[in-house]
Amino acid sequence: MTTSDLDQARSLISDHFYSHAVDVLSPAPWRAEFHVASGDAVTVGDCYFGADVRMRFGDLGAYHVDVPLTGELVWRQAPREMSVATPTCAAVFQPVGESTLERWSGDCQLLAVKIEQDALERELAAMLDAPVGQRVLFAPTFDLSRGEGASWLRLLKLISADAREQQSLLHHPEVGDRLRDSVITGLLLAGQHQYRPMLDGAGAVAASPRAVRRVVEAVRADPQRSYTIGELARIALVSRRSLQYAFQRHLGTTPMAYLRDVRLELSHDMLRDCDPSVTTVADVAYRSGFAHLGRFAAAYRTRFGVSPSTTLRS
Repeated sequence: MTTSDLDQARSLISDHFYSHAVDVLSPAPWRAEFHVASGDAVTVGDCYFGADVRMRFGDLGAYHVDVPLTGELVWRQAPREMSVATPTCAAVFQPVGESTLERWSGDCQLLAVKIEQDALERELAAMLDAPVGQRVLFAPTFDLSRGEGASWLRLLKLISADAREQQSLLHHPEVGDRLRDSVITGLLLAGQHQYRPMLDGAGAVAASPRAVRRVVEAVRADPQRSYTIGELARIALVSRRSLQYAFQRHLGTTPMAYLRDVRLELSHDMLRDCDPSVTTVADVAYRSGFAHLGRFAAAYRTRFGVSPSTTLRS
């Protein structure tokens, strides 16, 4: 949305993020622009107000990160002191604490990331393979100029750019869900909080064969389902890293590679049984759980030595 109407801008921010009060500090004419990609657990907004503004919020009820791409953001969240977010330093808000954007500068293009508290804590529990006893307490800032912070910022920029394209893979559930899960995982690995030491050393031991068997049975029962590695770990009742180690140890592959192989077997059987005058290769690919026809064809040829269309015609 592009607007110069303050009520319209306030309504959009309230609908996708949080209720707030806003004061325009610059007397000159302004024009705001917002691009927002909303999901159940993660909302990413590319926001530009075009004027210096001050915003006041109560408790957010969610974890939130503000990343200026240009300009700066002066902010605070009680009981912490005032701080400044820049293109190399993200602002991190907790779910609880009165929050204020003291000055969102008119030249500041902002990536705003809202993460539901339950979703972040579920993801952390899956990564630790243990329940989360206390609310995650993030440090108020983290570095975006290098390492995990820089990688996380690149992921945000990708999602923000892709959200503007109606035909982008972000809108496909199999890809979009993974990207949104990666935003949560990336924040847990890039930000500083009390669980970081446990995360840095978590999952070094492989899960039991029983955990692998749970995933194998689930995948074979419903291979067309749009699984993520996080969902497979929840089925296995172990952390994702433990599941990765277990699959390598017991099956010599990864969970997602195993899923791909099961889908290839399914597609192979379908292609041999289908009538080529009625069914296409694309039909079989999508029914087998493959979202990208070109990648399906390449993987099929590698596995079976012929193209999918050759199997269908024969």
